[in-house]
Amino acid sequence: MRTFLVSLFAIWSLSVSPACASDYYAGGIAALSTLSADGGSVVSATGSQVSSYKPENGPALNLFFGRYIKDYVSLQGNFIWNSNRLTFSSNSISPLGASFYSETRTSSQSSGTGDVLVFFRDRASLLRPYLSVGAGVVHVGSSQQQIEFVSGPAVRPPVAFSANTAGLRVAVGIDIKLRRGFSIRYSFSETISANPISDQLSPPGQRGLKNFQNLWGFLKAF
Repeated sequence: MRTFLVSLFAIWSLSVSPACASDYYAGGIAALSTLSADGGSVVSATGSQVSSYKPENGPALNLFFGRYIKDYVSLQGNFIWNSNRLTFSSNSISPLGASFYSETRTSSQSSGTGDVLVFFRDRASLLRPYLSVGAGVVHVGSSQQQIEFVSGPAVRPPVAFSANTAGLRVAVGIDIKLRRGFSIRYSFSETISANPISDQLSPPGQRGLKNFQNLWGFLKAF
């Protein structure tokens, strides 16, 4: 949260100073999001527990506003949203018997980040590849959609849960200049955060949450 607020303040501070034409830009890109899967296991002499979640690809949207700093750097604020379907499953075997379940869920992630973009060609170039890094706040939420099957005293996740966590975002991309200040933007990004989804598995998963986004769209300089 602190990093995100500092990044937004930096963009605002620059916006109140004198600026040349086309120093600012805004746009939107959209396409697909892919989440990393995870699972957990506990095995002992008296029993075993195995759990996992499997994500499906879903839609993603990134709206952004930024300002160019000289020719090779820009500061950018982002609102990012995506939605993915999940399948939760768990199996448990103990001296008391066996239990298992499987259910489908909806999930969504929305975040606000502040990024620094470094371009490899100047602003007059037709093609401008870039790298970016930023940080912000990620809100993760999920709700039960359908119980596919359940047997025994299986420990299932809440019907709905949500959490806020810090996220680190890195991206590579390219801007392709068009006319009248418009450009096509392609971006492939990865956002890494703690994993509130894995926390709801029984036993809990071990990995962080990785959100990969493959996005196309437009920006307008003004």
